Amino acid sequence: MNILLLGSDGRNTEKNIELGGARQDADRKPLADVQMLVHVSADRSNMSVISIPRDTRVAIPQCTDPKDGHTYPETTAPINESLQHGGPGCTVATWKALTGIYIDHFMMVDFAGVVDMADAVGGVPVCVDRNVYSHDSRGHGSGLKLTKGTHSVQGVQALQWLRTRYGFEDNTDIGRAKAQHMYMNSMIRQLKQGTKLTDPVQLRDLAEAATSALTVDEGLGSVKKLYDLGGDLQRVPTKRITMITMPWQYGPGERYVVPKPGDAEATFGMLRSDVALDGKDTKKKPEPAPSPSTPKNKLAVVVQNGTDGARGPAGGRANDIQERLVALGYTGARTDSRLTSQADTALLYKGAAQRGDALALAKALGLPGSSVRESSSVSTMRLVVGEDWRTGTEFPAASGAGGGASAHQAPKSADPLNAEKDSSACMTVNPQYTF
Repeated sequence: MNILLLGSDGRNTEKNIELGGARQDADRKPLADVQMLVHVSADRSNMSVISIPRDTRVAIPQCTDPKDGHTYPETTAPINESLQHGGPGCTVATWKALTGIYIDHFMMVDFAGVVDMADAVGGVPVCVDRNVYSHDSRGHGSGLKLTKGTHSVQGVQALQWLRTRYGFEDNTDIGRAKAQHMYMNSMIRQLKQGTKLTDPVQLRDLAEAATSALTVDEGLGSVKKLYDLGGDLQRVPTKRITMITMPWQYGPGERYVVPKPGDAEATFGMLRSDVALDGKDTKKKPEPAPSPSTPKNKLAVVVQNGTDGARGPAGGRANDIQERLVALGYTGARTDSRLTSQADTALLYKGAAQRGDALALAKALGLPGSSVRESSSVSTMRLVVGEDWRTGTEFPAASGAGGGASAHQAPKSADPLNAEKDSSACMTVNPQYTF
């Protein structure tokens, strides 16, 4: 089960303006500044949570706003802007296109909702390694003020912790995501050690608070469904809960980040295959590959150049690979001249009926199985040639996860945090924001 959690920065109510400031943004469409995917394994033996930094530059697919019918064209932009292209449905579509992971549900919360949920949960212990005051003369900061050590935060103070960027580590969204992981791990420990998830009355109270504090999809849109979800999550052992940040690297001028080639795709592939990020899963038997259903000379394939990333586009990649496909017998291959940005080469197919064809094509090109992804955003099979394949027509054999990544454990670049083992973790305070 995959649930996408979104934190909206909307200032659409007086309460949200009071909590978030920036009254001048009251009429601006909200951004999804917090985005994390909760993956609960099929057997409920483990849970993995992956955050994507808000400034990550990605391809946002064409989306239509269900409220006014306006259609937004496909574009490349920071992932937090996806919420402005038609609401949470577009952010879900963006995640699907980027990761190849099927999203079952979403939950979205604004500033006021965070405060309400934090009060419903109760105090959550958090730790800082020195005094911190997230505030400066230019108006930057969440207002969080804590002395060195461990403190229990809830309500407005919990929101301040979750919003703090100026004051933690390098004053960027990367440090903020880590603070959010620490809060979530601590919250889970508190809930599982107490009775809120095991006492039916308390669990129902929590579910009722969630229905008013959260915007959710229809699949979770009732007290009973949220109640059942809470009971389901109670089954996951604390020691098997892992929080990570998507492996990333800076783009030009360090103005934004992009998925780190190899490591990011390895991580997404683990979640698609329901492999725990903590490295404690036994090897799962791969499902047998389905047979192709379409003769290769009849298969429609669109090839697109996805190397428009930090290093700039590598010219002619779509044409080179399209010609290679034709030589292999895929005479229905054609090109899409539009450039896009894709860290790892991806072969996208529409539905389960095309999976056998996609796997056969991937094998013909020497692509890894992890590159083959089902996607609702494509109508025709689409091969996006990524940053990991900038030259040649043979996929690089050595391409893949680096930095200690393997098929059975999150790479070190994901900065993993375990809910039990790292229970004493403290956030590193930036020296500019101490007192």
